[in-house]
Amino acid sequence: MFKCGVCGYIHEGDAAPKVCPKCGAPQEKFTQLSEEGANLVEKSRVTNDIYVQLLANLESVIVLAEEGREEDLDPPCNKLFDEIKKSAIEYRQSIKAELQGHMNKGKWG
Repeated sequence: MFKCGVCGYIHEGDAAPKVCPKCGAPQEKFTQLSEEGANLVEKSRVTNDIYVQLLANLESVIVLAEEGREEDLDPPCNKLFDEIKKSAIEYRQSIKAELQGHMNKGKWG
């Protein structure tokens, strides 16, 4: 794996590309990742994919909680739907922050 020193693009192959497909930087701006660095990118991909799937599911939970709240059945139901929505929003924001941290550390690829 090779990483563009300008934009962070990760390229997989035997050699760095002649030009970065993302930012157009020349090949000499690429550095080869160590085996440890490449393994970290691979492991991060799995975690990042799980986070993306969780985000999609949390969006569905928020919508369902809002639908339940609109039914306005009784105070305990309303309270539970409100708590579910609040928790889903908090988890969603936590996941986004974690993904941002991964991107800032180059653990995205």
